[in-house]
Amino acid sequence: MSSSPRHYVRHHYLPRPDYTHPILEIPPDFRDRIIQTLSVLYGDEKARACAEEVIRILQVHAAHKSPELSEEDASFDTNDRFTERDVVAITYGDLIHSPNKQPLIALREIFEDVFSGVFNTVHLLPFYPYSSDRGFSVVNYQEVDPKLGTWDDIARLGDFMRLMFDGVVNHVSAQSRWFQEFLNGNPDYENFFISFSTKEEISPDHLRLILRPRTSSLLTPFHTLRGVKRVWTTFSPDQVDLNYRNERVLFRVLEVLLFYVRKGADIIRLDAATYLWRELGTSCAHLAQTHALIQFFRAVMDLVAPRVGLITETNVPHEDNISYFGNGYNQAHMVYNFALPPLVLWTIHSGDCTYLARWAASLQTPSPTTTFFNFLDSHDGVGLLPVRTILTREEVQQLVDRTFAHGGLVSMRTNSDGTSTPYELNIPWYNALNSENHGESADTKIDRFLVSRAIALSLKGVAAVYLPSVIGAHVTAETPVDIRDPRSINRNTINTPALFAQLSDTQSPAYRISQRFTHLISVRIASPAFHPAAPQRVIFATPRVFAFIRERLDKTAMVLCLNNITNQPQVFETTTEKMQTDSWDWEDLLTREHFLARDGKLRLELPPYGVRWLRSNMRPPKAPESSPA
Repeated sequence: MSSSPRHYVRHHYLPRPDYTHPILEIPPDFRDRIIQTLSVLYGDEKARACAEEVIRILQVHAAHKSPELSEEDASFDTNDRFTERDVVAITYGDLIHSPNKQPLIALREIFEDVFSGVFNTVHLLPFYPYSSDRGFSVVNYQEVDPKLGTWDDIARLGDFMRLMFDGVVNHVSAQSRWFQEFLNGNPDYENFFISFSTKEEISPDHLRLILRPRTSSLLTPFHTLRGVKRVWTTFSPDQVDLNYRNERVLFRVLEVLLFYVRKGADIIRLDAATYLWRELGTSCAHLAQTHALIQFFRAVMDLVAPRVGLITETNVPHEDNISYFGNGYNQAHMVYNFALPPLVLWTIHSGDCTYLARWAASLQTPSPTTTFFNFLDSHDGVGLLPVRTILTREEVQQLVDRTFAHGGLVSMRTNSDGTSTPYELNIPWYNALNSENHGESADTKIDRFLVSRAIALSLKGVAAVYLPSVIGAHVTAETPVDIRDPRSINRNTINTPALFAQLSDTQSPAYRISQRFTHLISVRIASPAFHPAAPQRVIFATPRVFAFIRERLDKTAMVLCLNNITNQPQVFETTTEKMQTDSWDWEDLLTREHFLARDGKLRLELPPYGVRWLRSNMRPPKAPESSPA
């Protein structure tokens, strides 16, 4: 699908700290940043004492750096953190099943042999030993699940791809050593978790205020050496929430994140960041202390690991989601664009891009070094909270009904009044768009699928793709589905022999989708107009065609992205004035066809679910005329 993968010159950390070199000196401004964030958590006096332990941890980490790494960090330009070449593959470590081969080795071979040059970054979903939730109930943060492979396997993957690790720092497994020590009455772990002696210690009024993405009980009883304790479990009885009120929790989590950096993490995903701090009498979401924790992690990374990007996973309404950018320089480098999947789904089902266009026109980031993580599907489902203030209740219900009609499932959450509402659509993206029962041709289904992918690949931000979608993976009526675990419907493995059989058959849907999908990616990564910081302007011409312009940062070219979101041919027409250019010759980057603007108008017909990426060179601005002598 492409030439051999691009190999990174990756300088590795030393296996042990080297204290023969000068110890890291903490600049006063960084010390102040750390203390300020800790003050929000623990008060001024305690913050200064905590800062000393934080500085010790940072100095130990810095002592693992080789001279080459230190030089690389010192010369790093934050403007180069993300570019148009960044396309992230989201995958489980064991997504690829190959007979007699460790999963991480099989995964690396797939990136080398099948998707070579397509992705430059891989988001390895939790690959640590776990007890539930497909990895998100971590038993040991610092080990690789032996069923997947070893740290050496991950390092070899990192030799030619950037690595994105999960920091599952909101909760740990009930089987983890940390929690077992809590159960054993170890005083060092007494306050690692939030526990109550009786359930009456949280009043019904307080419970009603708490934002939760689940219907299970908030408090789970556990038998401990000191009697029964009811422990705070936001997500499930097996996932016990960490208590950051205890500064030792913060220290241990910081050590874990820096350990990931030393193991090659280029991007760290802060899972479930919404819920990191709990305060009775509030929603326990998006609290000032939560943002202070993100600011703390950002401050220490800026100091000792400036090339590492932080991304927050906050599946919440859009306005809350983007608050994790902070001021653009003090919180996440990147946030998940959680409103994108349900909006694209609604747009294609309704044949009307009005909601999507209005929302896209409002997208802004607070600095040129922050951006969005644009995805349509992942190991989870399509969240509905992010569009709570965009779509009506009736429109959300239509998405729910269609999901069930297409063979999917729906996860629920408990509201403050005790009722339940849909939280997440659980269905592979191909199935979410296409029904087995409509009698449509395979061509129509593939075209519909690919126009949705083209939208996500071309919008402002870093593009991400759940690896099974590259071949249009989907379920059929015969696929076994566990209704007790709705997310499992989109977490199936791919058998290597079956994959190669599909990709060797030029008539198979998997082959046709993969060829066109990877072509879209190859064009995107070769086009500077798709740089994450490149300007974006939405063109409102017809609700049947989602149209927007991406403009190169140097203003030498623009790309007009046209997406027919209907199953009928559509005419797109606009003026060069609306596009803010006088260019008349437009070349489709996908097909190399040319289209001409005549009399100040560009007019063309798009086939059903058609996509055009029209590039036009822009005339350089005229030099100012010199004044007469």
